[in-house]
Amino acid sequence: MKVTLSALDTSESSFTPLVVIEFAQDVKEETKEWLKNRIIAPKKHGGAQLLFRPLLNKYEQETLENKNLYLVGASKIRMLLGAEAVGLVKECNDNTMRAFTYRTRQNFKGFDDNNDDFLTMAECQFIIKHELENLRAKDEKMIPGYPQAKLYPGKSLLRRLLTSGIVIQVFPLHDNEALKKLEDTWYTRFALKYQPIDSIRGYFGETIALYFGFLEYFTFALIPMAVIGLPYYLFVWEDYDKYVIFASFNLIWSTVILEVWKRGCANMTYRWGTLLMKRKFEEPRPGFHGVLGINSITGKEEPLYPSYKRQMRIYLVSLPFVCLCLYFSLYVMMIYFDLEVWALGLHENSGSEWTSVLLYVPSIIYAIVIEIMNRLYRYAAEFLTSWENHRLESAYQNHLILKVLVFNFLNCFASLFYIAFVLKDMKLLRQSLATLLITSQILNQIVESLLPYWLQRKHGVRVKRKVQALKVDIDATLYEQVILEKEMGTYLGTFDDYLELFLQFGYVSLFSCVYPLAAAFAVLNNFTEVNSDALKMCRVFKRPFSEPSASIGVWQLAFETMSVISVVTNCALIGMSPQVNAIFPESKADLILIVVVVEHALLALKFILAFAIPDKPRHIQMKLARLEFESLEALKQQQMMLVTENLKEEPKESGKEKAT
Repeated sequence: MKVTLSALDTSESSFTPLVVIEFAQDVKEETKEWLKNRIIAPKKHGGAQLLFRPLLNKYEQETLENKNLYLVGASKIRMLLGAEAVGLVKECNDNTMRAFTYRTRQNFKGFDDNNDDFLTMAECQFIIKHELENLRAKDEKMIPGYPQAKLYPGKSLLRRLLTSGIVIQVFPLHDNEALKKLEDTWYTRFALKYQPIDSIRGYFGETIALYFGFLEYFTFALIPMAVIGLPYYLFVWEDYDKYVIFASFNLIWSTVILEVWKRGCANMTYRWGTLLMKRKFEEPRPGFHGVLGINSITGKEEPLYPSYKRQMRIYLVSLPFVCLCLYFSLYVMMIYFDLEVWALGLHENSGSEWTSVLLYVPSIIYAIVIEIMNRLYRYAAEFLTSWENHRLESAYQNHLILKVLVFNFLNCFASLFYIAFVLKDMKLLRQSLATLLITSQILNQIVESLLPYWLQRKHGVRVKRKVQALKVDIDATLYEQVILEKEMGTYLGTFDDYLELFLQFGYVSLFSCVYPLAAAFAVLNNFTEVNSDALKMCRVFKRPFSEPSASIGVWQLAFETMSVISVVTNCALIGMSPQVNAIFPESKADLILIVVVVEHALLALKFILAFAIPDKPRHIQMKLARLEFESLEALKQQQMMLVTENLKEEPKESGKEKAT
């Protein structure tokens, strides 16, 4: 007799497995039953009203491993109500974007009671995640079966189960058919073409789609720099007049591309509906802990932690540690310069071909050490930021990004600033910049994509052999998929991807007048980066939950800050050139004054350009203003209706008083 997976034999014909919950080994049955009842219970009773099934039925659990895997789904009506609850914005039949409501569902473009494609799979999984995370403790004081896992009213049950180790992970399933279609149009055919950004958004969500959109935009924006930089590198390397022209173009380029990106980003996010999504009041982050008390703003019971303790941790522990790491980075940099002096001396004494190759070895070793230090520091920064005990996820992310950006900036660019402004060796600066840029790009491709893909392929072969060797006759397609995906690595977000682009932008813009070829190498790297990152998302990592985003967030500010620093460095480099110094042979003070004036004038031009180019296109501004006007009008009508009802009730009450 053929045994089928119980998830496919459910009485609800609309049940489609979307999310997997994996419990730890030997979790007590009463805990599983309690969570199941909370998940399937109606919303009015504090449940999520979702569908919940084990991956294996009782018979299969006796013969197979992986008994602690459960599947979560939802009915179509439940999904639509969830879309309203999370505030999804959809396109209406009149081509406007509005927040979806179940009551007015027929007014939205593409909606049909018999059509299941109105919500994308990524949106459905985001809704399920939202509902699971909003399962709150009511009267429970602890998780059943685990007295040490305390609960308090309003605490997120899923977050408590994860932090207690009772639930190992919660992840969304891939849709293999949709994934194959996406891969065919995305990266399997190596050709110069635009990415299917809307398809990426439909499958992975807005946050990841925005990253790939920015990566593509940034790559094409680098092409003019690469085209202009190539002849500069080949023909007019020491021509001062051409230097000034190239540096000025770099200034305008770095400003315009960031402003134009904001306009393109607004276009995309308006079309996707995330530009209009209202930001909800932030809940405390999962790792936040403290003494249970009443929040004076929300009136809810939650952990409270004194801000002065957090500030003490930041200024007495985190800040000194970051400074110590920065000092260590500078110490390693000085060792690198000692190696450069040694290699140069060896080459001057020998003059052979192999010693000329040896001149690049210190830079290559230093580039590898920089990558290792960046990754080690990242782990330390995450630990410290978590230990600081920030209440909100946004505060945690801001402090983490600040720590990582400061260290990475110094670690990657300190040696270049030292060579440029202390040693004043432009030849060594070009050599070091080229070596650092190319080596870091190669290492990132290997560590981030190729190595994980190779390891994942080996694991996939082992899982297939194991499933094929099963003695029980089961329909193993879903079983194999879940087992394979649960062992995949977890995608930790776009932080590292944006950081890589940020550092690349620094290499291109900070010293562009010294090494114009940097943009060409960045373009070549990014064309392969698009495909390797796509491969990583589709085949190396678990499918991440969709996260609505209206922009690239704090990274926009980071890139703009880097462009301001690039103006200062390029002006200083031009001011140090022999041609400029020859104009002011005796008065260095006049030279410094003129360089500062020019630098301020260029910065003023930069800010004027940023102000002159609106962040949102005119038609988007008009649509947003129209929606705001309609919202205010609807609010006025609602208030007038309430006033009218109150006026109608007053005569009735006065009549009753007279009768008495």
